[in-house]
Amino acid sequence: MPGRLLRGLWRRWRRYKYRFVPWIALNLNHNPRTLRYVPEESKDKVITDQEVLGALLKVFQALFLNDFHKQTDVVTVLPEAVKSAYQGLLAVQHRRVNPLENRHPQQINLKPEDILFKTLGFSVARATSSVLSAGRGVFVTKGLVPRGTVVSMYPGTVYQKYEPVFFQSIGNPFIFRCLDGTLIDGNDKGLSKVIYRSCSGRDRLGPLRMSDSTWLTPEMHNPLAVGQYVNNCSNDRAANVCYQEFDVPAIFPVELKQYLPNIAYSCDKQSPLRCVVLVALRDIKQGEELFSNYYTIVS
Repeated sequence: MPGRLLRGLWRRWRRYKYRFVPWIALNLNHNPRTLRYVPEESKDKVITDQEVLGALLKVFQALFLNDFHKQTDVVTVLPEAVKSAYQGLLAVQHRRVNPLENRHPQQINLKPEDILFKTLGFSVARATSSVLSAGRGVFVTKGLVPRGTVVSMYPGTVYQKYEPVFFQSIGNPFIFRCLDGTLIDGNDKGLSKVIYRSCSGRDRLGPLRMSDSTWLTPEMHNPLAVGQYVNNCSNDRAANVCYQEFDVPAIFPVELKQYLPNIAYSCDKQSPLRCVVLVALRDIKQGEELFSNYYTIVS
């Protein structure tokens, strides 16, 4: 019995150590390729914020149009100009459908991963990692991810560095620390899950949802919200994606916020919502697993 328990603990440690910052720090000399060097806190950008915004809007708008028949309550509270724009886009989309193949185009409903493929040319999904005992990872399941493309997002509750996160952090391998000390709790279980759902419900304005909580379930509405499962690189497997912080601008369309997989722990509306995206460092082919750098050094 003790032997079985020890073997179980050892297996858990082998999966967890790649996310345990003290272990990574102690092994820096053995794993030089796992470091992420950032010259200054203000220069953590592989692509511009405008490019990140453009990619997210493109995917979110396609998801919104795909579910347009379910968005009646949302559409009714939108300004007439915005409502007309969506109806125009939907009409163009319907005209592209062969009427012989589908006589009721308004009922077309693709899966989120199919929307991602049609929009950006690839899809990603969670699966058993190619790294021994590393648990789950994220793979490109279809298409090609071009260099400089937003390939996923890191979901979770966003905490300022002065906000309480101690109990949520116990045994939690999914807490991401931004360069300015902001924390994102990407755990989809336990207390972390309860807190995210609570904050998401708090910020809802009638039919308008300010965040996406479906990443906590098997049926995700935003197919990019898998970034917390991307594993750390190693000397054998170089990083092919990197983290990039992104503050959601005030101009972000309110009807598309329902696809943002992040929510602020505090209801302070003065600061923009912090998101973290993963950007491809090179072309990534179908079947490849995504690897990132967990440990960041700011010079």
